[in-house]
Amino acid sequence: MRSHHTKDKGDLGVAHAIADLADQGYVVLTPLCEHAPFDLVGYRNAEFVRVQVKYRALSATGTIEVQFRSTWSDSKGTYVRPLDKDEVDVVCVYCPETRACYYIDPRQFGRSVSLRVTPSRNRQGRNVSPAEDFRHVPLLRDAT
Repeated sequence: MRSHHTKDKGDLGVAHAIADLADQGYVVLTPLCEHAPFDLVGYRNAEFVRVQVKYRALSATGTIEVQFRSTWSDSKGTYVRPLDKDEVDVVCVYCPETRACYYIDPRQFGRSVSLRVTPSRNRQGRNVSPAEDFRHVPLLRDAT
């Protein structure tokens, strides 16, 4: 893989998400266009879940930083659009350093969330989102 090409990183994240969702018992469906607000749809137990996939590297502080927005570029510039939380049920984040996928219900957070992979230096536990707590697709009926 080219080291900085965002499309390649996104494709790698989607590949890992497909495998991980299948391991969790989902039938994985892919949209026929690149401009849908989600990358995948999971189907299990007669329920569908719309999944947007992100590739995020582990930060130097031991966290995975997830911002609920989309960024893209064309010949006229770079654009940023906040995630429409009505169009996506779950954000799946693939982290290459942990080789794991993490599943976040974006409605449970504001504009972003930090998933902690390693303990903080001051061992703070309050208001911390341990990454391991996000290893499975959340039950969306319980999240409302």
